[in-house]
Amino acid sequence: MLDTHRIRVFRSVMASGSIQAAADNLGYTPSAISQQISALQKETGLTLFEREGRGLAPTAAARALVVHTNDLMGELSKLDSVVTDLREGRSGRLTIGYFASAGAEWMPNLARRLSAEMPDLTLELVLNEIPRRGGAPLDLNIVVEVAGAHDPHGSRRIPLAVDPYVALLPADHPLADASEVTLAELEGDTWISNDLPQAICSKILAASCEAAGFQPRFAVQAQDHYTAIAFVRAGVGITVIPGLAAHLSPTDSRVRTLPIAAPQPVRHIAAVVRDPGSHRAANRAVELLLELIG
Repeated sequence: MLDTHRIRVFRSVMASGSIQAAADNLGYTPSAISQQISALQKETGLTLFEREGRGLAPTAAARALVVHTNDLMGELSKLDSVVTDLREGRSGRLTIGYFASAGAEWMPNLARRLSAEMPDLTLELVLNEIPRRGGAPLDLNIVVEVAGAHDPHGSRRIPLAVDPYVALLPADHPLADASEVTLAELEGDTWISNDLPQAICSKILAASCEAAGFQPRFAVQAQDHYTAIAFVRAGVGITVIPGLAAHLSPTDSRVRTLPIAAPQPVRHIAAVVRDPGSHRAANRAVELLLELIG
């Protein structure tokens, strides 16, 4: 078995760029770091660093090894969390997955209320738009509905909200004072993307534009909500964004938010509870979410 402390030191040297820098970052002496690296090389039978000028350079073996220790460190971090929970008397854990706009709009209040009701609960919130490797399974996952999606066996899906898209226009746009707008009326505008092209929210918008008889030409690939809103605020163009994400924009006289007439893009948001029969905290979280959403 490899010594996990030596692996941590090795990863610090790789990330820091030198033994001296790793020593500074970890609070050790350079000689202590060198001893740990030497011991790890003996344990593995690998040459991890070679002399290069006055310093050391990682070998190909070192670069390969550090990649393969990523999952290990994630599992060790998880184990540390379990030990901390046991030591401090916390008996339950709830892991919730969320996407960005749901995180900004719902998760802070949900976390506050859950923590107040269940002070012994360890709550972990995970952005589910980024692929996960390792870590605890998601007990509750907040998702945008996708046709044909397969939930984990035994899980339960609960509808949470219907989220119509809105159009964000610069204040000097000819349609800025309209009560609503159609997608076709925006066809000739400069469009700003606010999500990745293959993301479900982009596909929902693309399908509605197709129904309106055109494909938008995105002149700005912002691909995130905050940046897209900033481009609109600067008068560069327009963006069509889920209503929940539009709440990220502070009150600003330079941006107008308009409802969209049919064919209106709409996303449906649901909660997937992995173990609804036995996870009281997950079920309570869904109840609180439905209260918060109204």
